[in-house]
Amino acid sequence: MTTPATEARPALLLVHAHPDDETLTTGITMARHVRDGHRVHVLTCTLGEEGEVIPAELHHLDAQHSDALGAHRREELRAAMAALGVTHEVLGEDPAAGRLSVFRDSGMAGVDLPPRPDTFVGADLGAAAAMVADVLRRVRPAAVVTYDEHGGYLHPDHVQTHRVTCAAVASLPADERPLLYAVLTPASWAREDREWLRAHPPAEPWSLPDPDGDYPPSVVDDAVVTHEVVEPGLVEAQAGALRHHVTQVTVGADGHTFALSNDIAARLSGREGFALLDPETGRPVPGVGGAGGDPAPARRTHLLEESL
Repeated sequence: MTTPATEARPALLLVHAHPDDETLTTGITMARHVRDGHRVHVLTCTLGEEGEVIPAELHHLDAQHSDALGAHRREELRAAMAALGVTHEVLGEDPAAGRLSVFRDSGMAGVDLPPRPDTFVGADLGAAAAMVADVLRRVRPAAVVTYDEHGGYLHPDHVQTHRVTCAAVASLPADERPLLYAVLTPASWAREDREWLRAHPPAEPWSLPDPDGDYPPSVVDDAVVTHEVVEPGLVEAQAGALRHHVTQVTVGADGHTFALSNDIAARLSGREGFALLDPETGRPVPGVGGAGGDPAPARRTHLLEESL
């Protein structure tokens, strides 16, 4: 709930590609900042219309059937954000006009979809960035969180979200720009999570990650990560919000694991890492963390700090 006291606190804006991305990758961070009395706002760029649907009884929603998944996921997002106490919007939505979003989910890389003029990946960068900049001016966040240049795991919409968000922040006068971060995972954390899953296999019939398998591009050298939010006590809140994203995520009975439609177990570890980005380049700021080759300082634990 927003109060006058909350309105006076620095705000955090998180820009994500599809419903569920916000809770999967930054659920702990949102819960921590809400708990600490900060305004937290989520901007979602598409409704994830091309997502795979997990429950068999909801398969009729997908793009190959009724193509009603976007509207359904909008309600999942609404419920998840209510559970966390976070305000939210979809880029370009206009409820009065019956418009749920402007841009459509572009689908996974390598998936052959019929061409459409409204996919997010095909959006004009300047026009989309101007829309995000309008949100920045309205919300006035002290910090913005999005993805790295690889979009976390190379999904075209995640890459486009990174590009659009960086362009939006860069378009503001220098003295009005919020801090900008990418979600990144230290390699040591990723290794520990795989080891933890082997020691604590979930009860569900899910596969465990290949211990020698590759990591996504968002897993980086520990020194690159400049900030961390470590709050294992907030996993329950994150898991509770994730349970509302029922078409996309299954939360394990233990409350500390989940799986997507690939049925590969993943850990809810209660920790999230970030790197400060230069909005002009979209890359980690040189000389901060290990981005410039210098020894990395201790990670900071507050994203809303005014300076490094």
